[in-house]
Amino acid sequence: MRERGQITLLVIGFAMILLSLVAVVIDASQVVLLRRSLSSLADGAALTAAQSVAEDALYSGRGGESLPLDETEARRAVVRYVQLSGLPVRVLEVGIAGDRVSVALSAQADLPLVGSVTGSFDGTTVVARASARSPIG
Repeated sequence: MRERGQITLLVIGFAMILLSLVAVVIDASQVVLLRRSLSSLADGAALTAAQSVAEDALYSGRGGESLPLDETEARRAVVRYVQLSGLPVRVLEVGIAGDRVSVALSAQADLPLVGSVTGSFDGTTVVARASARSPIG
């Protein structure tokens, strides 16, 4: 019985498994990093929108215990903030309820290693949500 070359096949098999694991870890890390960046961007956009005060309501005394928000200006502030980031991010939602602003952003995470192997996988969508309030005092 000839057993020459069997170790070579075993080493090649383990190398393929190891390379597959490395590819998955690299692509998963890219998704995690995008999620963190998107979450930070959503936080900043929500804080910026929470500073969009409706001046006419504030100066007329209708403010109450929180700053009245201008919905149109808050939405514009979110869009401007996201555009200044330079990232390919979509604004999914800007919600305003009283003194609270909620923002939802999404971005496409490209997975170069898994995508190049499968050929048909375009990536995954990452979504981040954040909210901010504008209380007085």
